[in-house]
Amino acid sequence: RTIQFSLTILLLGVGIATVTDLQLNVLGSVLSVLAVFTTCIAQIMTNTIQKKFKVSSTQLLYQSCPYQAMVLFISGPFLDGLLTNQNVFAFKYTPQILVFIVLSCLISVSVNFSTFLVIGKTSPVTYQVLGHLKTCLVLAFGYVLLHDPFSWRNIFGILIALVGMVLYSYFCSGENQQKANEGSAQLPQVKETETDPLINIENGSTLVADVVVPKGPVWSSNKDLQA
Repeated sequence: RTIQFSLTILLLGVGIATVTDLQLNVLGSVLSVLAVFTTCIAQIMTNTIQKKFKVSSTQLLYQSCPYQAMVLFISGPFLDGLLTNQNVFAFKYTPQILVFIVLSCLISVSVNFSTFLVIGKTSPVTYQVLGHLKTCLVLAFGYVLLHDPFSWRNIFGILIALVGMVLYSYFCSGENQQKANEGSAQLPQVKETETDPLINIENGSTLVADVVVPKGPVWSSNKDLQA
């Protein structure tokens, strides 16, 4: 509940800082729901697969990138034509545009690598928190470097979001520490058999450090007299 409370504060701050004009339509709403749904599935599967099969982020990215590229290459032009009524292959590509396309692809690979790395080491929720931190940094640097229009509402929202991030980090650290303490407290206790004496004498044999060593024969008094 404490983590949920911190996430609520974080989302409230991001909403205050970023949401300006809100306009809804059917197509945009459907696409937004699909984007959120597919993103959640992809990030949860990324975390689950890495932990289940004990693979690194690089290995998973290497195995999944060809399929992602194939799906985007097939569905991308179709969706572009459906949404914009323009054919992507009819565009005139200049060398400068091709350079920016290649640069965009390299940045996308870097983003995917960081996504797989962070999700594999932490969790999808933590990755989303980092994503909101990126949003706040983009707003702040846009105001400082590019002199974008900024208002007290944006500043107030960023401050609230930062408070939510600090609370999330604090509560997650406390929960991890509690789990570590519980794990150390549940270590197997020393078995009773381990407290038995190292040397036992029973039934004519000597037990030394779990190794049975036969004793020498015991002569009875009658045999001694006969001898």
